[in-house]
This record gives sequence, structure tokens and C-alpha cells, in this order.
Amino acid sequence: MMQSNSSIPSRSYWHVVARQLRQEPVAMASAVVLLLIICAAVFAPWLAPADPFKASMLKRLLPIGSSGYLLGTDELGRDMVTRLMYGGRLSLLMGVVPVFAAFFIGTSIGLFAGYVGGRVNMVIMRVLDVFYAFPSVLLAVAISGALGPGMSNSLIALTLVFVPQVVRVAESVTTQVRKLDYIEAARMSGASAFSIIRVHVLGNVLGPVFVYATGLLSVSMILASGLSFLGLGVKPPEPEWGLMLNTLRSAIYNNPWIAALPGAFIFITSIAFNLLADGVRSAMDIRR
Repeated sequence: MMQSNSSIPSRSYWHVVARQLRQEPVAMASAVVLLLIICAAVFAPWLAPADPFKASMLKRLLPIGSSGYLLGTDELGRDMVTRLMYGGRLSLLMGVVPVFAAFFIGTSIGLFAGYVGGRVNMVIMRVLDVFYAFPSVLLAVAISGALGPGMSNSLIALTLVFVPQVVRVAESVTTQVRKLDYIEAARMSGASAFSIIRVHVLGNVLGPVFVYATGLLSVSMILASGLSFLGLGVKPPEPEWGLMLNTLRSAIYNNPWIAALPGAFIFITSIAFNLLADGVRSAMDIRR
């Protein structure tokens, strides 16, 4: 997928990518599902039928399809449709923000390490390899636990989990690109390292790293929900799918369908992100 600046114009390349992506029915269906979920979350204040914090002990755990409550109510009698719509705002935020932060931070570090090479590269990569000694879930829980519960600390923890992974991809691609002939020609012509990276290297590195980062979105959604489920993320009474899954545990024997709803939304959103990432990866393979 790497190409020199002279082989395929940027506009033509992305035109081909968009055309191939439209030919991926699974990816397009996933994009539609994600768009609906995002729109429901963003416009929740106008679309939600009730107040997400209004409780009623007389209406606890109403079943799905109850009059006035399409998806029933939770353990405190709050409308589940409203809670799920508002919960999507924090769940999507906690799933997307760490990946984008890791994308920018990791790409910068990977570009620097891959272009400089030598001992600098070795030191940076060996330090980051320490993070690979721990599973992502355990590392996220450990960092979040050390920082303390809260959404901001969870965002920091997830970002730190994903940065080493993005750095490894960016460094690997940069190491390959900097050995190409046109990079050496630019270096011999007296171009500065910054100019070479910005003009010749960055365009070839961003594509593979971006595709890899989109694949992390589904993982980030699950990890973020897991932190909230463990009490390390969003705090009550804020609606968030992972936290809702935790608070509804006591209802699993009385009304299992209500208790399963937040988990179903986590699953659907994660699968949609994963399938869309596969479609983008396939569409960006212009050699096929």
C-alpha cells in the first residue's frame, strides 16, 4: 500500500479508496449502524423521551414493551431508551478519544524513532516493549487503578495502553520508507529531515497507521466499558453502557432482557467498528 508521491496522486488514491469502500456491503452496513448510534447519542437531549436521571421506585424493572417505556426501565425506574441514548455519548467518547490521542502521539513517536534509527530507535522501542509484557486489559486496569477512578483517568489509561501499539506500526512503516530511493535522493539534495518527513514519509505512514488505529476502536470500546463496569471509569449516576451493565447485574434473574441491553449495545457497536475497519483496510489495498 506504500506509494511514492509521484506514482499515485493523493486525490486519485483517496478517490479509489472511497469507490472501493462503497463496494463493501458489510462495511457500508456497519457505517450506517454506527451513524445511527452516533446520531442517537449526539441528539439525545432532543430525541430522548424522558429525563435520564428521573427515578421512580414504583416503575422498577418494567419489561420491554411496557406502556410508555419501549425498552422498559432499569433498577431505579429510569427509562432504558433514554439511558441507552445518553449512555452512548460517554461510551463512544471513551472508546474513540483514546484511539485518536494514541494515533497522534504514537505516530509522532514512531516517525521519529523510525527515521532516526540507530540507538535512539532501539532505546525507544525497548522502553515501549515493556508495555507488551502485560495484556491490554490488565495494563488498563492497573494504570486506571493507580490514577484513581474517573472518566479522565480512564481516558489517560487507555491512551497509554494504545500508544505503544501505534508506535510499533508507525516505526515499522517509517523504517521501510526511509530506505527507499526517492527518500535518499531528497536527503542528498540537502532537504532537511523535517521536510523529508513532512513531504515524503508522512503520506506513506499515515495510511497503514490509520487503518491499524481504526481496528483499535472496537477494542477501546470494550476496554472502556470494562473499566466502567469495574468502577474505574464513569461514576454513577451518569449513564454509560459499562456502568449500566454493572448496576443491572442484580436484575439478571428478575428481568434478564433489561440487564442484557447495555451489553448488546456494546457488542453491536464494537462489531460495527471492527467490520468497518476491515472494510477500510480492504479498500485501502489499491493493489487488488
